Amino acid sequence: MIELDGAAGEGGGQILRSALALSMITGTPFRIRAIRANRTRPGMMRQHLVAVQAAAQVSGARVTGAELGSSELSFTPGPIQGGDYHFAIGSAGSCTLVLQTVVLALLHAQQPSSVRITGGTHNAMAPPVQFLERAYLPLLARMGAEVDIALRRYGFYPAGGGEVVAIVRPCAQLRQLSLMERGSYVAARADAFVAGLPQSVGMRELSCIGHAMQWGSEQLHLHRLPAEQGPGNAVLITLEYEHVTEVCAGFGAKAVRAEAVAQEATMQAQAYMASDAAAGEHLADQLMLPMAIAGGGRFTASTVSSHAETNAELIAKFLPVSIYFERAEGRNICVVKSACQPR
Repeated sequence: MIELDGAAGEGGGQILRSALALSMITGTPFRIRAIRANRTRPGMMRQHLVAVQAAAQVSGARVTGAELGSSELSFTPGPIQGGDYHFAIGSAGSCTLVLQTVVLALLHAQQPSSVRITGGTHNAMAPPVQFLERAYLPLLARMGAEVDIALRRYGFYPAGGGEVVAIVRPCAQLRQLSLMERGSYVAARADAFVAGLPQSVGMRELSCIGHAMQWGSEQLHLHRLPAEQGPGNAVLITLEYEHVTEVCAGFGAKAVRAEAVAQEATMQAQAYMASDAAAGEHLADQLMLPMAIAGGGRFTASTVSSHAETNAELIAKFLPVSIYFERAEGRNICVVKSACQPR
């Protein structure tokens, strides 16, 4: 039984989600206290509770403490079972974060799986579905994983109601990946999504991005979604390179001007482009876990966040790997190595 402190490092929900995934994959039980201790509202929110319930269903786990608001949990997994799953968050809690909890585990099942999750698809505290689709899953595919994802309905904060479906095929062993260079520029675009709001909101966002990035109209795309999927708004900037694609996001909110939403996404994109690294801050957070499961890997990162450092420490509690960060030639390098290899 591994004992975890949910207040360690950045003290958020990633500690719980990564622990669930690693527990299922390694068959190692864990107990965690002080869940999300460093958040304004500590303990498990609906999204975290559904992640626990999903992991329990996928692995037939014995669980104690799986309650809304709970700050302690124990989790003892059984064998991972493929199949057809449906998890309903019941709020705008993130579908993508629940999905990320179970996808890597389901690669280890004996049968293919389909996972349908209803809840939020675009909110400020989680990667949007297009991030998984364009940035994360193509890199998993290079490691040997076959995961397809479909966004069937958008869900914005606070109403939620979105729907995502993923198909996960078994993969006995992920391949190691080295992602040191982003490669040549291929294409870039911005997408503004508007539901139940004037389309001028999206048009203003695209105008700001086009001006700041010096892009032409052919790179700027407005998507008017059915009004019943709103009210909500998000803008995405997608930067495609030879070896990697990055997605930077801004999310509309009450009393936040469209120009501010566009600026948030633009600042992320410009920081990434200026860094010369392969992975942006959020992609860096996500890559360590599959690389550790594969037994090794490395990548350059624009930013090493406390979120990433916390995740690295957690992963090493479940797997025989060491994860460390270096600075070389003005770049951050993340190295994931088997603990048996010399540093």
